[in-house]
Amino acid sequence: MSTAHSITQGAQAGEVPGTPHTPAQDGGVFPAPRILILGYGNPGRQDDGLGPALVAGIEQLAWPHLTAHENYQLTIEDALDVALHDIVWFVDAARTGCAPYEIHTVVPDARAEFTSHLVRPEAILALARQYFGKAPEAHLLGIRGYGFEFVEALTPGALTNLEAALAMLTGQLRATYGQALP
Repeated sequence: MSTAHSITQGAQAGEVPGTPHTPAQDGGVFPAPRILILGYGNPGRQDDGLGPALVAGIEQLAWPHLTAHENYQLTIEDALDVALHDIVWFVDAARTGCAPYEIHTVVPDARAEFTSHLVRPEAILALARQYFGKAPEAHLLGIRGYGFEFVEALTPGALTNLEAALAMLTGQLRATYGQALP
């Protein structure tokens, strides 16, 4: 299961078609950063579905210049999407850590091991750099969860943490895009 949302505006002369733009301070136009939000986890395991739930909230905003995907887990194929963006937010449930969420900078690490069932954000960035020549700015947003049983509903505490994380990320996106948002 994967969903995507991406809207772009026309390109200026000499630029790649489909590149979004935002007004510059001096009245000119510069390319707006392309932002990707990758939310992952299993909604059938209670709070493990926090990543996909955040993506659903972001998609409701329907903002331009933004791509959001949700899936059960990261895959090596995500490296291409990552390489096509300037900023990436990896969003997952956190079994431990501070509530409501923690944010960590992610850097490429080719030593990060992965299997067909576990691919870490650091490995995705390393693959993007190795095979596509770009490792964008990246952050891991770990939203604190409490229950991970086979139930298709978030716990009340996780819902509260999701609201806080969505408000924070919305603020970050608004600050990044400035006046380019509706």
